[in-house]
Amino acid sequence: MEQKGTIVLDLRPVEGNPRNSEGAFLDLYDGRLMFAYSRFTGDSADDIAKACIAARFSSDGGDTWSGDSVIAQPEDHDALNIMSVSLLRMTNGDIGLFYLLRYGFQDMRLHLRRSSDEGLTWGEPVCCVPAAGYYVTNNDRVVRLSSGRLVVPAGFHRMKTSDSEWGKFDGRAVTFFFLSDDDGATWREARNFCSIGSPHSQSDMQEPGVIELANGTLWGWARTDLGCQYETFSSDGGESWSTPAPSAFTSPCSPLSMKRNPLNGDLLAIWNPIPAYNTRKIEKHSWGRTPLIGAVSKDDGRTWCGHFAVEREEDGNGCCYTAIHFTGEAVLLAYCAGEEEDGICLSRLKVRKIALSELQA
Repeated sequence: MEQKGTIVLDLRPVEGNPRNSEGAFLDLYDGRLMFAYSRFTGDSADDIAKACIAARFSSDGGDTWSGDSVIAQPEDHDALNIMSVSLLRMTNGDIGLFYLLRYGFQDMRLHLRRSSDEGLTWGEPVCCVPAAGYYVTNNDRVVRLSSGRLVVPAGFHRMKTSDSEWGKFDGRAVTFFFLSDDDGATWREARNFCSIGSPHSQSDMQEPGVIELANGTLWGWARTDLGCQYETFSSDGGESWSTPAPSAFTSPCSPLSMKRNPLNGDLLAIWNPIPAYNTRKIEKHSWGRTPLIGAVSKDDGRTWCGHFAVEREEDGNGCCYTAIHFTGEAVLLAYCAGEEEDGICLSRLKVRKIALSELQA
């Protein structure tokens, strides 16, 4: 499978900065690109370790990038950790900065902060999840529908006991969707949640995503440990969701990302296509999240074509948590891409630029 594009940013872990991961892009009004991501500090790359939100900027369509500047820190919220960024232009022109505030295994939820000065300063956070709990929303996941409604997908994990220890954490997730009809000022939960309900799954439906199809149907999905992504649909703007079922996207327990090309309406999907089958060798640093591939759909997800490699399996990288951003002439993909020297797949962040002409070839 042909590999496409070139690496334009490679953020390796270094001493005092053990992990750079999960990011999102936004077009600024002055023509620059903004890229915000999770920058870990200290000596631990664990999800619960200290992390801030850093930003880099490009004035040439993503070919080169500035150094990083910290735009939010856990101390701003008395939180243990902040991570998993989404960026969105709000209806009044503000920048919407979404990220998780982690207070512990009993409370992690997505919050929204706004900037009216193109990211120089940020307002107070608004919580997007009404009730306390451990709700995982991946990076680059917040969606605005054609109606203007905002949709936040989140995987809820409970504690098996009242103890707040990792060993009591339930890895099985139930997928929820949270909705806002006032541009993020207030949020409410959709009428039903989604669960596979399989006694053989240790993941259930983790790290969900969603996209709006051309006919207004919402297509949601979530990673599982059953060899594929499971999918669910909503025909009423996210108010209610169908019973989850296996999708055509095979994968290990690793997330799928999808965006629509605003220039021609095609869908672009990025995912790991090979599940964790018996006898497959799973490297410690890759977690089986290899290769990372892309494909295009010209019929709103019914069929997929033009498959290409983002990262090849023979390179051994563990790749996941892809952010997708279309510019006028290219698409930018930012993703975790840890190699053996990095220890785990989450510690290293790459940005790859693919010309649209190359994508369509």
